[in-house]
Amino acid sequence: MNKILLIIRREYLSRVRKRSFLLTTFLVPLFFIGMYIGVFYLTKKSFEDTHGIVHVIDRGGEISKSLKNNKNLTFTVSNRELQQEIETLEDEAENTNLLIIPDDFLRTRYVELLSSGKPNINTQSEIKNQLQEIIRAHEYARMGLNVDSVRNINDKIQITTKEISETGDTKESHTEVAMGIAMALSVLVYLSLFLYGAQVMRGIIEEKTSRVVEIIISSVKPFQLMMGKIFGIGLVGLTQFILWIILTAALTSVATAFIINTSGVTPEEISALAGSKDQLPETNAAMDIIAAFDSINVTELLICFFIFFLGGYFLYSGLFAAVGSAVDSETEATQFTMPITMPLLLTYVLSFGVLINDPHGSIATWLSFIPFTSPIAMLVRVPFGVPTWQIIVSALLLFGGFLVTTWVAARIYKVGILMHGKKASFKEIVKWFTYKQ
Repeated sequence: MNKILLIIRREYLSRVRKRSFLLTTFLVPLFFIGMYIGVFYLTKKSFEDTHGIVHVIDRGGEISKSLKNNKNLTFTVSNRELQQEIETLEDEAENTNLLIIPDDFLRTRYVELLSSGKPNINTQSEIKNQLQEIIRAHEYARMGLNVDSVRNINDKIQITTKEISETGDTKESHTEVAMGIAMALSVLVYLSLFLYGAQVMRGIIEEKTSRVVEIIISSVKPFQLMMGKIFGIGLVGLTQFILWIILTAALTSVATAFIINTSGVTPEEISALAGSKDQLPETNAAMDIIAAFDSINVTELLICFFIFFLGGYFLYSGLFAAVGSAVDSETEATQFTMPITMPLLLTYVLSFGVLINDPHGSIATWLSFIPFTSPIAMLVRVPFGVPTWQIIVSALLLFGGFLVTTWVAARIYKVGILMHGKKASFKEIVKWFTYKQ
């Protein structure tokens, strides 16, 4: 046991002291926070900078009267000839367009929009919406309907979804937030298992090709070496995730304080507005987001994440270790890593459709019980609410699968770690497993 602990310590410290580990750990949260802030401000600026000017040639002379200027578009009726407008269009500023409305527009529903470049999509959409409104008003009038009465019909509805807990209590259910968290966890676990599993395989291949492993196993058993590598690298991943969570929480708090300071709304005012229905739209949106995340059991989610990440990592790292011991280069490892990671890849693909759309269905349930697929399947289901007994059974099966795969991997590892120059095949690996040890 002491030897395994020494190997774990060596693997852990050799990686966390690397500059790449420190950069990845501290820069990834900053990168994502910066990316979202950048997207927000760039999107906001793009909308501010895309005010369009539309010169209108109205052949009938009636439609242009109903076009309304707004913050996105300014309409100017032109009395010049078409050719003159086209000639001056190229000299105009960006996002300047020429709208040609034929005199039979209400019958043909056809217009032309000319621009020196490709017309802005928002400009096209705004023009289309206004023209559709004009057609709608014309049709209402033709049918003898009061246009204002029709427009004043309020057809908006609000659906409050609630879920019933195991105790019989009800709470608000925000499916969109659950779907977003499920997709994020699916991507995170899939990439993490490959990243850290590949590190185990790469470390074994490097030691095997440099013949360092021959010296190491003169002091420790192959099984101790394999387990030390798996646990050491697993602790590196766990450390990185914990630091990411802490840093993200800290950065989120700073971002919240920044928003409050720049918006001019104090926390007390936000609290007072929380109980009022006459809130500002921005405050409503903020409260909706807070309420949405309150509907998710964050504690349960974090516990399940660490359990299933570790279980999945241990299971797949054992298989990656077996592959690393059987080959002499990462190129040769491709033919072996693809079959063992296919269940994980299949679950990852299904998580964006089957698992999210029907998280309590038979397919999602069974996938969350199979050790090779449960690290992703169960984490995708947890935000939607999963019975505690299913989580416990799934975790037990996952760690039971880890013990079985570790035993299989250890038998292959003991033989393969000392094999050099001989290209391994599936048939050869099966022989290694059946050797008496």
